[in-house]
Amino acid sequence: MIKVMIVEDDPMVAALNRQFVGRMEGFEVIGAAENAQHAIAILAESDIDLVLLDIHMPGLTGIEFLQMLREQQQDLDVILITAASEIQQIQHALRLGASDYLIKPFEFSRFQEALLQYQSNFHKLHDAKQISQQEIDSLLGRKQPSVSPSTSVQSLPKGLTKATLQTIQQVILAKDAAVFSTDELAQSAQISRVSVRKYLKFLSAIGYLQEDLTYGVGRPIYQYRLVPENAHRLDPYL
Repeated sequence: MIKVMIVEDDPMVAALNRQFVGRMEGFEVIGAAENAQHAIAILAESDIDLVLLDIHMPGLTGIEFLQMLREQQQDLDVILITAASEIQQIQHALRLGASDYLIKPFEFSRFQEALLQYQSNFHKLHDAKQISQQEIDSLLGRKQPSVSPSTSVQSLPKGLTKATLQTIQQVILAKDAAVFSTDELAQSAQISRVSVRKYLKFLSAIGYLQEDLTYGVGRPIYQYRLVPENAHRLDPYL
């Protein structure tokens, strides 16, 4: 489980970030701070893997807080989530080792993409004693040159398998309905709802599917639809 701290002075934005993290499997919000001083207190009491950090805050700015973390050699990662879009701020954050930089307002799909990429990198670095050049290139976002389409193969996130992904793809393509839910797909594929949910999250993150939250009677339901123009985005994983 990846332990997350949210540092955001706007309570509504902090609540939204917490809600977004709650929709991601494998992440847990350990605490939320409205300023750097509060964040320092949480770090003193809790083990944190990832900080979701705003820049414009009272007291120390997010950049100053990030610089302090690096000077103290704190063993954690930071994703900036902020309205600050100035080039100088972005360059400074990246030079201080920010894992990603999200500019408000943003869609959940972009937030999901950032956390899925972080999760993939986190497990690659924590689960292995050694790492290959290809895996390092993947961590750094470098694309592997392909001689032919058959050599351009991407690794799936941890916990997903090619065989199950192919099964789910076949079921999606065979469905008559343009829109479907997790339960409907799980029933058609004869795969557990929990497992199907992981694959649907992945397919949404790469843009193969569009995810929508529908409110009706009872709990909200996530519904999905195929994005035909993005069908090719799945090919490197099959």
